[in-house]
Amino acid sequence: MKTMIINAVRMTVICLILFSGLYTALIWGIAQIAPDRGKGEKISDGNAIYYANVGQSFTEDKWFNSRPSAVAYNAAGSGGSNKGPSNPDYLAEVNARIDTFLIKNPGVSKKEIPAELVTASASGLDPHISVSGARIQIKRIAKARNLSQDKLQKLIDENTDNPVAGLFGPKKVNVLKLNLALNSLK
Repeated sequence: MKTMIINAVRMTVICLILFSGLYTALIWGIAQIAPDRGKGEKISDGNAIYYANVGQSFTEDKWFNSRPSAVAYNAAGSGGSNKGPSNPDYLAEVNARIDTFLIKNPGVSKKEIPAELVTASASGLDPHISVSGARIQIKRIAKARNLSQDKLQKLIDENTDNPVAGLFGPKKVNVLKLNLALNSLK
């Protein structure tokens, strides 16, 4: 019994050193050679500074809408709702988002709406939507801004991020970067 306790204490000390000390130092060291020293990509627009890796709220018709957030886009408290697809409150919330989307985007059917436009991500801070999530909003934005749909399609293409190393993950669009580019159109 005494031997087991001593081994357990040793293992605990080793894990504390490895995972609380060495692993943390390794990740911190890697972050120091990353752009912006691991503090996130900052984008300046006039007097405002935004973090490109944190979702922002865009709900007006003249903007590409962001993915909904379970934490009201508050980066200090990342997290999902923890409600499953069978939860009636969650279903009511998603259905309300679908209804709002359909009202703002006439001509779009319920089955065409990409899931990320009506469901929050696990972190509640996802800054990206799919390319189809951006494209489905073109008609509404073209009308609100009096722009051609072709111009908006080109803007989406220019702001599409390809998968990492061409293999990992889908193509995606950073909504903040896309909206800043949209705002700079004349």
